[in-house]
Amino acid sequence: MERHVVHTDKVPPARVPLSQAIKTGGWVFASGQLGMDPATGRLAEGGIGAETRQVCENLKAVLEAAGSSLAKVAKVTIYLADLGELMAMNEVFSGYFPKDPPARTTFQAAGLVGGARVEIEAIACG
Repeated sequence: MERHVVHTDKVPPARVPLSQAIKTGGWVFASGQLGMDPATGRLAEGGIGAETRQVCENLKAVLEAAGSSLAKVAKVTIYLADLGELMAMNEVFSGYFPKDPPARTTFQAAGLVGGARVEIEAIACG
């Protein structure tokens, strides 16, 4: 089975050793995305809603670079710094998955990279 590394310049580069996504066997495994604004290299300002929007845009860019899309996402894992922000995150997240949302697991994490409020990883059909 072939394994292809996916990369796009439409998201900020990772500061740790990882691939933005791996495409193999008809699936795309996208690494967790943060709400980093590609224009500034910093977290989107405006709280959990703004960060979630940027996370989804970054995830969308990675999936499109892999020949997939948000519509083909089968499973996401969401990490939140504070589960108290779940409803606000859901308001934005649901706009990106308005019909037949993916399977999902959500965790509260003790700390996310760079002080992020949310990180989302995805598995999608290729």
